[in-house]
Formats: sequence, C-alpha cells, structure tokens
Amino acid sequence: MRIVNYNLFAVPPRWLFLRVETEEGLVGWGEPIVEGRVNTVATAVNELMQKYVLKLRAERIEDIWQVLYRCGFYRGGPILMSALAGIDQALWDIKGKILGVPIYELLGGACRDRVRVYRWIGGDEPDKVVEEAETAIRQGFTALKMNISGKTHFIETPQKIREIISRVARVREVIGENIDLALDFHGRVSPALAPKLVRALEPFSPLFVEEPIYPLIIEHLVNLKKITTIPIAFGERLYTRWDFKPYLVAGVLDIVQPDVSHAGGITECRKIATLAETFGALVAFHCPLGPIALAACIQLAAVTHNFLIQETSLKIHYNEGVEITDYLLDPNVFSLDEGFVRLPSKPGLGIEIDEAAVKEGAKNWRDWANPVWRYSNGSIAEW
Repeated sequence: MRIVNYNLFAVPPRWLFLRVETEEGLVGWGEPIVEGRVNTVATAVNELMQKYVLKLRAERIEDIWQVLYRCGFYRGGPILMSALAGIDQALWDIKGKILGVPIYELLGGACRDRVRVYRWIGGDEPDKVVEEAETAIRQGFTALKMNISGKTHFIETPQKIREIISRVARVREVIGENIDLALDFHGRVSPALAPKLVRALEPFSPLFVEEPIYPLIIEHLVNLKKITTIPIAFGERLYTRWDFKPYLVAGVLDIVQPDVSHAGGITECRKIATLAETFGALVAFHCPLGPIALAACIQLAAVTHNFLIQETSLKIHYNEGVEITDYLLDPNVFSLDEGFVRLPSKPGLGIEIDEAAVKEGAKNWRDWANPVWRYSNGSIAEW
C-alpha cells in the first residue's frame, strides 16, 4: 500500500496531528510535536514526507525509519526525531489496520492485560495539590505526579526548602501509603540544591524523582545517585537509544522516560526499552500530550516487560478547555479501571479519531509557548 497523501492539523491545546493516507484509502494517525514548536516540527514533517515518504510502501516501517534517520546526514535532536516519531506512529497505525490487529500483536503480543497510569496534580507552580490529589483519587487514579516547586534559585533559602517539603508532606498525608507519588524536579533544580532536596524527600517514599538535575550533567547525576535510594527517572529530553546509553552505562538511570512523540516513535522507543532492560532499568513512557501519543504509549507498554507506569495528560494543567478524549469517536478507550487502562482490541493504535472534531479544533488553534521565567534580578530561570 503506497502512501499518497498526508495532512497536518495543529489543534488545541498545543498538539500537532498527522494524517497519512494510502492509495487504498487506509488512514494512519501520528502525533509529531515539540511543545511550543508546532510550526517548526510541521515544517520538518513536510520536508520528510515530500522528499522521502510519499509514494513509498507504508508496510516498510523499518526501512522508512532508517531512511528518515540516516539519509539526511544530520541526525537526532528534538525537531527531527519528533517529526520522524509522528510519521512512524502513523505507519504502525496503518500496518495494524492492514492486518486487522492492534500494534502490540505485531510486536510479539501483549505481556500484560492492562496498563497502570498516573495523572498530574498541581501545575507548573504547584498549587491546590491536596484538593487535586483528592479529586484524582476519586477519579480512580492510584498514582500521581507533581512538580515539587516553581522556579528555584541555585541555592535556596531554608524557608523555601521547608515550603517544598511541607507541600509534599501534605499530599502524602492526604493520599496515604497506598497511593504512589512521583516528584518532578523538571530539570529546574541546580546540582548544588538537588542533593539536599532529594535527601529531605526520602521519608515520603516517592515512586521516583524525575529530572532531579538537567540530564546532560551526567557527572552530578553520578554523585546524586550515590546519596539516595529514590529511583531516578528522566528521558523526555533524550531522543535516541544512543542518547540513553551513557546514562545506563553510568548506572544513574533507574527509570527511562522516552517520549513516543519525541524519540523516534514506536520503532525507536521499543529499542530504547529493550536497551534499558539489558541494564535492569524500568520504563515509564513520557506523555503529557494528546490521544495519539497516549495510544502509541499503551501499545508499547503492552509489550514492554520492564514497563512500570504510564503518564497521561488526562486533566493535566496544560489542557485548558480541551481533553484528549475530545478528539476521539469513542472516549471510553482510555477509561480507568482501578488505576489501569485496558489494552485496546481495535486494529492499529486502537483508537478512532473524530476527524470532524480535529478539523474544527484546527480552526481554533492558537500557538502555545513555554512560559519565560525570570528571577527578581531579571535573569532567566529554568522552566
């Protein structure tokens, strides 16, 4: 089945959907996106589709992946790998529909019947965390994640540190010991401050700490790993198995978090998960994105033995006025059951996109940008 057409749709709140069509009329969907860089990624998708993908056979996923990754000479990075990711997702969706099976059946078959998921509470500058935690538990979640703080200085005052610890303590007290709580540092904490905070947070038994330090500073991650028993997770800003390898070799990465819309799609994330397994690391696919990305993650989670838990953007703070199920014909595909989502049985990604809703959403799209944070002295703070 040759690829003959494609369309891109930028939709609220900050997503980009790719529709790929074959000459027989089969349609596959992907989600190529770097948040805040919709136009840039769309340009990359257009270049790759027009120069390399159109007229090729959609079934040749691995060959197309290798062409898009290697034949431009310059490889990797968030833009190229995200563009590649969306194309790859759409091709897997088509292949599953050709053969009439979910993607996980093409990857060896499921090794679990359902996928545990978690949701965010509190927002970028965590507020109302207790109320949101209580709401999430009522919704059926058994695991939550929160930012520990908004912007932080390189060295923080004792008062600010007490505020961070108190916030986490309040949430733990409310949710009890049977609900998992992950803590996201968002890479905004300095190497000088991170060890102090990680030590102080150990009594609350976090499921993991995410991006406790900006991940490219591997030397400080080595030092941090030596002083904590909390599992360390990161990977949303790594894009290939080659990016992940040095952290796994250094032993600083307990839970890898590749993003299926940033790290080369289903094809590459499958390989990253297998690489992680050889180092005894777990996998928690990163996904604060839309329904196509989440569906791709669930397909991967189904076949990944070392899978831990799946992030969802259900009710996330970024999705103002829009939910991921708004673009689906059947919103129940992501319904919770005791904190789990059951594996879909429909072919391909297992979801049916509401094309009318997508086209209507595209009319209302407004470009989204990461906030710019500054300290009181006017200098830039990490978001």
